[in-house]
Amino acid sequence: MMTELENYIQNYFGVNKEEVTKISSYFKLLHLKKGEFFLKSGRYSDHLGFMQSGIMREFLNTNNKEVTKWISTKGYFSVDLASFIFKQPARWNIQALTDCELYVINQKDYQLIGQELSSWAVLEKLFLTKCFIILEERIVQHLSMSAEERYNQLFNFNPELFNQVSLQYLASMLGITPETLSRIRKNQLL
Repeated sequence: MMTELENYIQNYFGVNKEEVTKISSYFKLLHLKKGEFFLKSGRYSDHLGFMQSGIMREFLNTNNKEVTKWISTKGYFSVDLASFIFKQPARWNIQALTDCELYVINQKDYQLIGQELSSWAVLEKLFLTKCFIILEERIVQHLSMSAEERYNQLFNFNPELFNQVSLQYLASMLGITPETLSRIRKNQLL
C-alpha cells in the first residue's frame, strides 16, 4: 500500500512507480507530539515535511500577537520555504496541534534527489509553482471575498478543522477576529 506521500508524488507529478520509490526513499518518518515544534522562527529550516497524519499550525509572532498563516493537515507540505530554499532564518513557527506523523527530507537529501533523478528540475519547478498558486489563491480570497465567504470556503473544504483546531487559530488564518468568526458560526446555525 502506498503512503500518502507516494500517492501525492504519483498523482500530482505524474511520475512512474520507480521514480516515486526513489523520491520517497529520501523521506524519513518523524513523529511529533502535540505541542512540539517542527520549526521555530529565527532558526534555519533544514527539513521539509509532508503531513501523513495530524494537524500543524504555521504562525508568526508580530506586534505581540500570533498570526496563523496555515493549518497543515494530511496531504500537505509543511515548511518555511524561504528558509529551506534560500537558507535564511525562518520567519514561521511550525507547531504540532495534535500528535503528527510527517515524512521529512533534509536539505542534503533534497539536493541528492536532483543528482539522481534527471526529471527533478521539472518536478521541483512544479512543486514551487503549486506553492505559489496556493499563495496567490489565498491572496485573491482575502482581497475579493467577505469574511463569511472565506469561512464557508474553509468549512466546505475541511469541516473537521472546526472540531479539532482552536477557533482563535482559524480566525487568524481567515484574517478575521475570533468575535467575527463566532458571529458567522452563530448565523450559520440559524
